[in-house]
Amino acid sequence: MTGLRTTTDSYHLTRPAEVSVPLVLSSPHSGQEYPADFLARSQLDRLAIRSSEDAFVDQLFGDAPAAGAPLLAARVPRAFLDLNRSAEELDPAVVEGIERTSHNPRISSGLGVVPRVVAGGRAIYSGKLSRVEADWRIQRYWHPWHRMLHMLIEETRARFGQAVLLDCHSMPHEAIEVQARAGSRPAEVVLGDRFGASAGRDVMDRVEAAFVAAGLRVARNSPFAGAYITQTYGRPSRNVHAIQVEIDRALYMDEARIEPRADFQLFRGRISDVIARIAGDLRQQNPLAAE
Repeated sequence: MTGLRTTTDSYHLTRPAEVSVPLVLSSPHSGQEYPADFLARSQLDRLAIRSSEDAFVDQLFGDAPAAGAPLLAARVPRAFLDLNRSAEELDPAVVEGIERTSHNPRISSGLGVVPRVVAGGRAIYSGKLSRVEADWRIQRYWHPWHRMLHMLIEETRARFGQAVLLDCHSMPHEAIEVQARAGSRPAEVVLGDRFGASAGRDVMDRVEAAFVAAGLRVARNSPFAGAYITQTYGRPSRNVHAIQVEIDRALYMDEARIEPRADFQLFRGRISDVIARIAGDLRQQNPLAAE
């Protein structure tokens, strides 16, 4: 990873030596620094609690700074606090003192900002957390992350007249396999722009073309159309485009062991080529990026 790194409790931010492209990358679910008291409180073992983690995604996209774009990567793990949820999405089934409000499918499934479950619906805790604990996590980790992401996007837009955010994730192989039509092979990458609400069509086309050029099968918005980050930051009318990127975990890791495959670096190289192609296209279409 090339660039200038800043580390806080919430994130690692790696900036390029020179920002040269209207592109920002985020990895909100790759954090793997599990607090000891959190692990002691959980009823899951160390492997099970990592099942919702987008393991190694920050490494896959680690060459973003070399292409001239900053990379914001979480330190806090998703099972502890989900940075891709609204700070208001508190689950009354896991946080004390929260009143049940209108139906929210994420909260109902246990995937609020303080998650109740990991992959497979396995409960993290045997009881509830205090509201004080939940609020502390949000203040210490959620707000600093989103302040920095907002700042990176606004700095980029101010400099280049536009900003493109790639919000980088991974998906379980079975999640995409069940979506494949009979006789067809499943997508390997799913790009989500909330059905056109968070990114312009031309930007989405260019990002898709970059993954296709790397030999990857791409689908749009199904089964993942984008969550809080794309919904919040994607404003095509303001020249801010946000696209969620989901990559099949089976392409680069052993999902059962949560370990990189032997050919991890080869696949990482393909993703680096994708980033470089997107950055090149953005430079070509944006005169300020070429200066």
